[in-house]
Amino acid sequence: MTAAEPRGTGLETALWRAVAVYRGLALCYAAVVIAMNHGGYAHPFGGWAVLALMAGWTGYASFAFGPAAFAGSGRARRGRPLLAADLAVAAGCVLATAWVEEAGNISAGRPTLPVSWVAAAVLAWAVAGGRRAGVAAAAVLAAANLLVHAAAGTSGIGGTTFNGIVLLFFAGLVVGHVVRLAREAEARLARAVELEAATRERERLARRIHDSVLQVLAIGRLRGIGLGGEAAELGRLAGEQEAALRALVGAGPAAPPPDASGGGTDLRALLTGHASTSVTVSTPATEVRLPAHAAGEVGAAVAAALDNVRRHCGEGARAWVLLEDGEGEVTVSVRDDGPGMPPGRLDRAAADGRLGVAQSIRGRIADLGGTVSIVSAEGDGTEVEMTVPRARV
Repeated sequence: MTAAEPRGTGLETALWRAVAVYRGLALCYAAVVIAMNHGGYAHPFGGWAVLALMAGWTGYASFAFGPAAFAGSGRARRGRPLLAADLAVAAGCVLATAWVEEAGNISAGRPTLPVSWVAAAVLAWAVAGGRRAGVAAAAVLAAANLLVHAAAGTSGIGGTTFNGIVLLFFAGLVVGHVVRLAREAEARLARAVELEAATRERERLARRIHDSVLQVLAIGRLRGIGLGGEAAELGRLAGEQEAALRALVGAGPAAPPPDASGGGTDLRALLTGHASTSVTVSTPATEVRLPAHAAGEVGAAVAAALDNVRRHCGEGARAWVLLEDGEGEVTVSVRDDGPGMPPGRLDRAAADGRLGVAQSIRGRIADLGGTVSIVSAEGDGTEVEMTVPRARV
């Protein structure tokens, strides 16, 4: 599969080829049945006319639904008009049985003119639209079979007709379900291939960066700190860039997009971006997923807590971010080694209208149904613990 090729093309090509093969084989079977029974038809030439129509439509449908239809504007031909025409031809061939066949033969249980050829329309609808479309097509053809028996004046349908109707419904249901599972599996495989390619490229870049840029930054940091003065400030900045770059090349590939099963966003990717020489981020080895909105709010709350550390604890303060994935909840702790806060400081700040912690941290977590615990003492740093329950988000 190339980058320019629509996802699912390889799978759809194989499916439509299988339908075309079935359509051709079923046509051969219908031709044999018509040849064997044409002597007992009320209108023998009508049977051959129906067979000619089936053969012509088989040739056209094999092209219209086939691999050639994937190029250019041909893909649009497999839209609703073509599917409706396919089903109409199949139903028309079934209804023609009431005119071509003797009423007595219909009552005796002789199959319709197209026999199993009509199932190709059900398969086409199932491939194009899944289980519901396949069952809907089967219902239309079942109604056509019932109309044939009603036109023949029979009081009920024979066992052969009933079995054929049941098989049509089974075909639409099972094939539609299998097609959906196959498409999901192909999408997951394509995503896995993309992730593997991204991981290999990241590892290649990481090796090159480690052999050049990271070594230069490490030397600059050590030399600057050793020289002191303004060079020490340059060394500190080089150290921060070194830590940020190491976190970037050491992070895993981007988390897959949310899927129908509620995969969400990996919270680790949002938190590791805050790592630096003064901020240490610790996360589990496995993914910690939350819905995209919830993960973004937790990440913003952590960013607000780290901003408070920078503004209130001074340049030399260090901070530690710890992510814990508990049973039914996710906990993120932000701890610093700053001077701490005197008792009642947050309450006084809120009373004075300074709502940084109240809105940026507590407000965000409360909207997610979580809780925030802040523990601080003068001279002993501050710890902000945010807990978000999975069930609420």
